[in-house]
Amino acid sequence: MEKTTSFRTWGESAADLVAVAAGRAPADLVIRNARLANVQSREVLEGWDVAVIAGRFAYVGPDAGRCIGDKTQVVDAAGRYLIPGLCDGHMHIESGMLTPAEFARAVAPHGTTTMFTDPHEIANVLGLRGVRLMHDEAALQPINIYTQMPSCAPSAPGLETTGFEISAEDVAEAMTWPGIIGLGEMMNFPGVINGDPQMLAEMAATMAAGKTVGGHYASPDRGPAFHAYAAGGPADDHEGTRESDSIDRARQGMRSMMRLGSAWYDVESQITAVTEKGLDPRNFILCTDDCHSGTLVNDGHMNRVLRHAIECGCDPLVALQMCTINTATHFGLERDLGSIAPGRRADMILTSDLSTLPIEAVYARGVLVAEEGLMRADCPHLNWPEDARKTVHLGKTLTGVDFEIKAPKGANSARVKVIGVVENQAPTEALIAELPVVDGLVEGQGDVCQIALVERHRATGGVVNAFVSGFGYKGPMALASTVAHDSHHMIVVGTDRDNMARAAMRLGQVGGGITIFKDGAELALVELPIAGLMSDAHATDVAASADAMVAAMAACGCTLNNAYMQHSLLALVVIPSLRISDKGLVDVTTFELTSLFAEEPS
Repeated sequence: MEKTTSFRTWGESAADLVAVAAGRAPADLVIRNARLANVQSREVLEGWDVAVIAGRFAYVGPDAGRCIGDKTQVVDAAGRYLIPGLCDGHMHIESGMLTPAEFARAVAPHGTTTMFTDPHEIANVLGLRGVRLMHDEAALQPINIYTQMPSCAPSAPGLETTGFEISAEDVAEAMTWPGIIGLGEMMNFPGVINGDPQMLAEMAATMAAGKTVGGHYASPDRGPAFHAYAAGGPADDHEGTRESDSIDRARQGMRSMMRLGSAWYDVESQITAVTEKGLDPRNFILCTDDCHSGTLVNDGHMNRVLRHAIECGCDPLVALQMCTINTATHFGLERDLGSIAPGRRADMILTSDLSTLPIEAVYARGVLVAEEGLMRADCPHLNWPEDARKTVHLGKTLTGVDFEIKAPKGANSARVKVIGVVENQAPTEALIAELPVVDGLVEGQGDVCQIALVERHRATGGVVNAFVSGFGYKGPMALASTVAHDSHHMIVVGTDRDNMARAAMRLGQVGGGITIFKDGAELALVELPIAGLMSDAHATDVAASADAMVAAMAACGCTLNNAYMQHSLLALVVIPSLRISDKGLVDVTTFELTSLFAEEPS
């Protein structure tokens, strides 16, 4: 086990906090003359000061002059706003293509000081050991990274094969680790609804430990199934896409988490529950879910989500509550973080505008960690073991033949089921297309191209082939990725079988990542050597590779916003409507394997 960063609790620091607040001892840091955004009372307090000792707020009020000693660092806010550090209520570090250290380096300059992360991606590849590695590196960082123990690996038992499986015993063990804040999203919602003993045991162990159960209800059904899921114990849900989704969750006592990721744009359609319907905003939380490194470095993190919520008509202070105090309260940490108040961690941001939110200085635990977009604090790395870097096992040399789809005997055309990608949404459509047959093989046509799931955990050499539409690819090309939520085999999408084989073999050669081939040549490569999911290279370098990947997708004809995120979710068999796995094509409305070929209409 790696040594974690030591940080005293409020109780352990109380004597120092009292002495500083009373003026008997000097503070480490005093920030003066600020417009303080108080998320407890939802007001802006003019000309207030804060005094910090031992990484916590000792005094928050109009005049902290008595707290200043000879060695106290004094910062003049000069009338700028002082707001709490931002919290991401639900996210996956692996989606950033970065290890926890580099993720922290990417997001801290954007004002994120707390993250609640579910490492179920690495759990599917490396099991409990992978979760432990993520947890240990997270604990070393200068910002707060809490780990939710993954609940579902596999996400849908019987419909996919993972590298490792998570048991109820694994969950119970993880609940004893420092820094484990709860249970990761309960993705196997049919299991909860049907009373699966393992799912119920995992939630029971979490609640017995006094921790929070994360939710994932991806079905549009609001009947008995939805109510059964809520009764099982999930305390939140981030899979809503409509106003009614957020309302229904809040009415059931769940926190509605509204996400803005690289490609999930679900805030605008749901925040009207607060801005127009007038529901209590304390039951709503902002989050990202999935952001790749290019978004993080270039566009922002929770500051991006906060700005977007404000642009959607939400009052700035209400929106600020949704990514600070609301999040902290949800995870039982209201007395430790999420607001600028005595005893809380001194996580705060100086900004000159409460709506446009320029992030001018970021403090975490009373230390300046970023200023004017530049990281000022160190982000320590684990020494990731070698076996965590060698996780792509193809079992054989793949050729174009492996990606052939044979038509029914004697057919001149074939009626097939097609996964329909929806821009800026996680759900897919279940489409039907009539495709030509050439030399006995079904060929993509127009916007319909091939998709394949290549097994990479056990070297079986297995390839499952199907069809997908919506990317707009043109000409001979292929995109392959070992990021394939949640089982994280390899997804290959392409218009040409030989290019698909080249792309797959390239990832086998480099040990995982994302590659794009066009006309037989590689256009872009993002190397992700750790579990085939992450890189421990500098965040800006990975972001540059991600930008090149996005440009390469555009060069192949794709005009969708951050379409790579849709690509990475095409194997996620717990989000409707149609997905692919190592076992075949999956109908997520019935949670059953389904034939590639559609029946003729009667």
